[in-house]
Amino acid sequence: MSKVIKSVLLVTHPHRVEAATAAKELNALLTEKGIQVFSTLTTLDIPEYKQNEVVDLAVVLGGDGTMLRAAKMVGERAVPIMGINVGLLGYLTEVEPPALIEALDAFFAGRHSLERRLILDVSVHRSGGRNVDRYRSLNEASFEKLTAGHTVRLEVSIDGSTFTTFQADGLIVATPTGSTAYSLSARGPVVSPTMRAVLVTPLSPHMLFDRTLVLGPDEPVVVEVTGSRSVGLAVDGEFVGELAPGDRVECVESATPAVFVRLYPDRFHQVLKSKFGLADR
Repeated sequence: MSKVIKSVLLVTHPHRVEAATAAKELNALLTEKGIQVFSTLTTLDIPEYKQNEVVDLAVVLGGDGTMLRAAKMVGERAVPIMGINVGLLGYLTEVEPPALIEALDAFFAGRHSLERRLILDVSVHRSGGRNVDRYRSLNEASFEKLTAGHTVRLEVSIDGSTFTTFQADGLIVATPTGSTAYSLSARGPVVSPTMRAVLVTPLSPHMLFDRTLVLGPDEPVVVEVTGSRSVGLAVDGEFVGELAPGDRVECVESATPAVFVRLYPDRFHQVLKSKFGLADR
């Protein structure tokens, strides 16, 4: 079923000439159709697009990193995101630049599907009782040591009960989308991105238990910094702050998922196959 598109957000990678060229072409095309266009670069702190503006579609010209930032920009309003791959082979982008116009025509005509991806709400609770810092994560929240040569201690609770304390280089709490990102490099499992699950993977643990936990989305994960060493917290690859002993971070499924425009079936598995050079037989 076709949808009337009145406004589009263009999110462009700031350092790719191809992205800027495609954005200019797309801006002219959409304006000619009477569609309001908001344009922004992913590096801008205060983009032209404000979060209270209503948009019907976000078109991302970049790679997976640009897609992550676009998902952050649209926030909790479940705006459909279409990714144009101006970069290396990506897991999140859907369309190659030569097929951009064809892809937009298909979207306008309703020849597409919407794929919902689990988002984590990441809440940082300081031991001193200060304000809670909140983030949305499409890939992962990663806890990492700040000093080389030393491990950190991270107590993990699942669904209100203590599971164990990891003595490790760090810990990753990831979504299925993030299973092919940092979690994969830590030997975590590859999970279909349409699943609703939460992955907990220790980084180089100094203990016998070194496996990834695959949890249900209704099992909140709380990570508390214990011991004497502080820990760095990054959300979707961006450092957001230092955690002191006694600080805890809650990771739960957001009520609002990320929504991706899908035009081609089974693309994830084909990208995975290409990434790892897998043969048919």
